[in-house]
Order: sequence, then C-alpha cells, then structure tokens
Amino acid sequence: MFEPAATGFLTGFSLILAIGPQNAFVLRQGLLRQHIFAVCLLYAVSDAILIIVGVIGFGAIVSLWPKLPMIMAIGGAIFLFFYGLNRFVAAWRGDYDLVLSGTSSGFAATLTTAAAITLLNPHVYLDTIGLIGAVSTNYPLTDAKTLFAAGAVTSSFVFFFGLGYGARLLAPVMQSARSWRVLDTVIGLVMWAIALQLLQGLGH
Repeated sequence: MFEPAATGFLTGFSLILAIGPQNAFVLRQGLLRQHIFAVCLLYAVSDAILIIVGVIGFGAIVSLWPKLPMIMAIGGAIFLFFYGLNRFVAAWRGDYDLVLSGTSSGFAATLTTAAAITLLNPHVYLDTIGLIGAVSTNYPLTDAKTLFAAGAVTSSFVFFFGLGYGARLLAPVMQSARSWRVLDTVIGLVMWAIALQLLQGLGH
C-alpha cells in the first residue's frame, strides 16, 4: 500500500514545484521572516482541502456550474495583473528601507493577500482538483485512494514549509535594495505571465 501514497506525494510535489504566485509569495515572506508559519499553513491546508475535493470528484461541481472555470480565470487574471503591477511599482521606487529592516505588511493584510493569491488562481484548482483528482481515478479502492490523497497532501505541507523556512538561506544575498528590486521584478513578471496564460485559455 506504499505505492499509492508515494505516487500521490510525487504527483503533488511535481505539480507544485513550478514557480507560481503562491511559491513567489511564500519565498518573499520567507526572506522577510514575517508570518511564515501562517502563510505556509494557509497554503498547505488550502491545497489539502482542494486535493480531497478533487479525489472525491470535481466533475460534478463543474457540471452544476459550467461557467465556474471561466469566472475563476477572469477573476484570477485581474488580481494577478494588479498584484504584479504592485511589485513593479515597488521595484521602480526602490524604497526597501522597511524590508531591509525586516518589516513587512501586517498579519491580516499578509493573510488576505495570500488567500487571494490561492483562491483566485485557477491553476491551483486545475492542479489540485483537476490533475490530482484525475490521477486518483487509477485507484478505485477506497484505501488506496485515501493513501494517494494523503501522499499528495503531505507533499504540499513539505514543499511550502520547506520553501518558507528554507528561504532564509538566501538572506545573505538579499541584503541590498538592488536584490529586492530584482526579486520584485521577477515576481511581477511571473504574475503577469500567469495572468496572460489565464486569459489566453479563455479562447480555447
């Protein structure tokens, strides 16, 4: 029974490994060393819930609300565009005195942004509910399906907490405003690229 759990872990880990808005946000908070546990827990628990929904069955949800994927894509693209713009503006201004002193947004503001990044990102639903849910159909037995889901959920916890707390290894490199300007520019580009992909997907 080890095989379903291992497959679930590797499937989840491989999907989450690609850089995206969640990963970029966790990395930034990890470098700031602010609200890391809360942000990582939020993302890991969100993934866990969506993975369980996917394993149970996402097809039924879409059949009830066929326009749901389109609405999610538009909302997600709008949010990612403005968040990316925010990072570009920060990079352009180059005012990182608070960041270099280890100060970030407040707890509530940080969690609100983190929640929006995951809830308004259709790729999260595609990966967790769609793809992981589809792979889970290879395990018709309840026990094997449960182990598969447990493996996938574990991968999210391992990845996000590893990224959040492992980011401090980059701290020596991030001691200048220029380094943070480069990071914010990269994050902005990632956000805009994903937003563009979401809008392009509406035409298919």
